[in-house]
Amino acid sequence: MTRLTRIHQIAARSGDLEAALEFYRDKLGARFIAKFDPPGLLFFDFNGVRLLLEANAPETVIYFRVDDIESSHAELAAAGIEFTTEPHAVHKDDDGVFDNPGTEEWMAFFKDPAGNTLALVSRKMPDKGTE
Repeated sequence: MTRLTRIHQIAARSGDLEAALEFYRDKLGARFIAKFDPPGLLFFDFNGVRLLLEANAPETVIYFRVDDIESSHAELAAAGIEFTTEPHAVHKDDDGVFDNPGTEEWMAFFKDPAGNTLALVSRKMPDKGTE
């Protein structure tokens, strides 16, 4: 049975990326990982949990790390979770910004009863299974 026990990432809106960078890195002491602009993304590390700040994002999203996104997706769907997207690759980390170069990040999205967006996430090497 899939149990979601590890938060991988939390995404939140940031209308001003430079102010967010200064606040989280310089005032809170968060480890800055990367900035991608465009499309307007900042990543920080809080002891293994990523914080993604996105320019003009509409809502907060909580991402749960799973070892095998396909089997976790299938188990949760069988338990009645309605997914808004199937598992799919969202990023190929060619430069190794987040971990091993060439690793892909896969996600599948769903909603909780209040309408909050939640996601499953796995990191895996192409054609070699999950990490």
